[in-house]
Amino acid sequence: MKVVLLEDIPGKGKAGEIKEVSKGYAKNFLLPRGLALIATPTVMKQVESRLEKTKLEESIDRERLVELAQQIEGKEIRFKARIGAGERLFGSITAADVAEELSRTIGSVVDKKKIDIEKAFRQAGSYEIAVKLASDIKPKITVVIEEEEEKEPETEQKPEKEQGKKEKQEKGKRKGKAKAKEAEEVKEEKKD
Repeated sequence: MKVVLLEDIPGKGKAGEIKEVSKGYAKNFLLPRGLALIATPTVMKQVESRLEKTKLEESIDRERLVELAQQIEGKEIRFKARIGAGERLFGSITAADVAEELSRTIGSVVDKKKIDIEKAFRQAGSYEIAVKLASDIKPKITVVIEEEEEKEPETEQKPEKEQGKKEKQEKGKRKGKAKAKEAEEVKEEKKD
């Protein structure tokens, strides 16, 4: 059965090609998934016009990607993280974190799937990574992970709170003693 491929299929062909495939493969896999259409003269014309449109869109997208790559190239992204023994981070810096910070830096959305990181960063340091915008457009950025400066806890407030608690406890004890004296006096009066 002759079909026109609508998308690139590994091992079979590229979009727009006419291929001879088995009837079962076409009816059970390609056609239901929208990967191909049965080759007829009208379908051929539709596919050709669709391919021309996609090539035009790809050329426009490619121009935008090249501009974006120029913006991204050489950028340095800094992260501050809590660091424990041996320069290891508490937690990690993932592709999603890098994509979010890069998007904020350049003002354009970058998908986390485009960030080329094998594993999340778990140690402080400087890392050079690629951003896959297209198969041949891969600008490089630098990710720097630094130790977060810890703020010193305010120690002056805690003693004041503790002093306040102690004062309240003492007042409660005084009130308790006063009530106990009153109760004794009442008992003595009843005895008399």
